[in-house]
Amino acid sequence: MQILNPKTPGYAQKIAAFRRTYTPAPEVAQSVAAIIEDVRANGDKALRRLTEKFDRVALKGIRVGDDEIARARVPAEVRSAILAARKNVKEFSLASLRKSWSRRNAQGALVGERFDPFQRVGIYIPAGTAPLVSSAVMTVAIAAAARVPEIVAVTPPARDENGKIPDALLVAMRLCGVTEIHRVGGAQAVAALAYGTETIRPVQKIFGPGNAYVVEAKRQVFGRVAIDLLPGPSEVLVIADARANPYWIAADLLAQCEHGHGSAGILVTPSLALIRSVEKSIAKLLAQSTRAREFSSLLENTALIQVANMDAAIDLANDYAAEHVAVATVNPEAIARRLTTSGAVFLGDYSPIAVGDFLAGPSHTLPTGGASKSFAGLTVDQFQRRTSFVRLDKKSLAASRPAVETFGKIEGLDAHARSVTIRLGRVNTP
Repeated sequence: MQILNPKTPGYAQKIAAFRRTYTPAPEVAQSVAAIIEDVRANGDKALRRLTEKFDRVALKGIRVGDDEIARARVPAEVRSAILAARKNVKEFSLASLRKSWSRRNAQGALVGERFDPFQRVGIYIPAGTAPLVSSAVMTVAIAAAARVPEIVAVTPPARDENGKIPDALLVAMRLCGVTEIHRVGGAQAVAALAYGTETIRPVQKIFGPGNAYVVEAKRQVFGRVAIDLLPGPSEVLVIADARANPYWIAADLLAQCEHGHGSAGILVTPSLALIRSVEKSIAKLLAQSTRAREFSSLLENTALIQVANMDAAIDLANDYAAEHVAVATVNPEAIARRLTTSGAVFLGDYSPIAVGDFLAGPSHTLPTGGASKSFAGLTVDQFQRRTSFVRLDKKSLAASRPAVETFGKIEGLDAHARSVTIRLGRVNTP
């Protein structure tokens, strides 16, 4: 963990070093390319071989059977939590669903857009040390809200003789609307979704987070299929003033670091006293944690940064473009209005990011690595296809003719202009 203030040697250079972009390691890119080609060439055979190699599971069946899904059981409180999150995610998504529209343009032509759901999408659901049930809700429930008819989930199998999928994950996927589930993970799962195998038919678009190999696989299959984002390790940047609660800030930083190696937690504040308090609070919270040894390495990307004033804090936040930004100030709305590159903003002392991760409504699949300068998080309209349409009658075509002829002339595209004039009887047909 770093502590930086304007008196720190090389302060400006160290702040600049926080800028980052997604650049795959050469060995990862090469390995992923080989896996994709293997799956393209060998289909299910490659999936079985690669699953045995990487997950140490000899798959008996790639697709999870309906009977196995139906047998999955969870405690009542787990089911209740899944349903509560599903309700919030669905209602949030329906509020922003794109609607078809049409109008007449200046020449009288009917123009508009139609929004249809993708017919078949693939969703990658990670399952490392624990199944990410919330990731299933935050992706599948949005696809269901968009009325995607075929929602295909892939997730790594458990490392046992049967390659079982945890019951909590099966229940979450079933409740949220998955139509088929396959027990395969890694870059090979992404390749199967993109190119298809004997068991898994190809999809139109791939969604969901994953490790470096999954993200690189999504990057490499882009163009063959559409993708949502290239989400990497989790990030939080907290903007705080002197009156903020140091324990609450420390808890938020540790919560995001809990996502694993590469995750980043940053505090930006004008108050050196708050930085010292947060540093002590982190130490006290770690002393109470059963994962203190693990956190010691997870905190390597954590930094507590003093800046000159709140304007400088906002500038740093906009430059860093974090996945999550928490604003713990007297007037968080005023700060939030000036944040233009954040993936998601959490306003006020009582808005921990964990509620956004699990329950609030917006998807927790958000851009990382500075990508939020250009990309938004996962939204329901990403599950929709846009089609524009144009309809003219003879009157609106005649009104359009002068401009079309002019463009045809200046661009040297005579056939374009003729396709209009021939319909209006101004050019003799053969």
